[in-house]
Amino acid sequence: MLLKKTGFPQSEELVLCTVTGVNPHSVFCTLDEYGGRTGMIHISEVAPGRIRNIREFVQEGKKVVCKVLQVNKEKGHIDLSLRRVNQTQKTNKLNQIKQEQLAEKIIEYAAKQSGESPLTLYNKVYEKIMPTYGTIFAAFEQAATDQLNLETVIDKKIAKLLTDAIKARIKPPQVEIGGDLKLTSYAPDGLHEIKEALALATKAGIEVRYLGAGTYHMQVIAEDYKDAEKTLKGALDNVLDHAKKHDLVAEWARKED
Repeated sequence: MLLKKTGFPQSEELVLCTVTGVNPHSVFCTLDEYGGRTGMIHISEVAPGRIRNIREFVQEGKKVVCKVLQVNKEKGHIDLSLRRVNQTQKTNKLNQIKQEQLAEKIIEYAAKQSGESPLTLYNKVYEKIMPTYGTIFAAFEQAATDQLNLETVIDKKIAKLLTDAIKARIKPPQVEIGGDLKLTSYAPDGLHEIKEALALATKAGIEVRYLGAGTYHMQVIAEDYKDAEKTLKGALDNVLDHAKKHDLVAEWARKED
């Protein structure tokens, strides 16, 4: 990892660690994001309940997400907890690390293309971006959708290399919304009218999938939740209006994805 935070972590902060030593009553780790600073997990903070064999939970070389309990800057001591990190926190932290690693790969690519040192370029980008965006990946996500012009941050040539690599590797976040629509008709030409109703949805950019028993799943994918809602509502209004005009029985059930 190119990312190396300075100083000490804050209490309650989640940190990625590498286990370096396992003793009968404690575990020693290096904090990957803090230049290899050392922290300790007391056996009582490894897992809830009584622990008979600490090695059932941790081994040397294992990557773990820990919560910082206490920091003594004078002595350089960092007390950590493994058991106080829930699965959601662990997943979110690991995802954040993966995102930053992707951002680092993009910087390394741009550095190679420009002949600059990856660490030097990383530090330049870090210095300009972190105060505003918190993480390099967050800024790169903005650049992926043209909400951030990197030329305002760094040299024009490097900015173009970075932007091209970002757009190739970082896809804008998307939202998915939809529901199930059941259409029933007893008219001789009912099947035709059902197909016409569904065609109105597909023309509006809605994905329609047949589930069986006259039920269809309608889904819209967009970069913005409001846009997705607007598209879905417009298409559904058209379908329901068509159904009403042609004596189709329509039943709509919203599904949260």
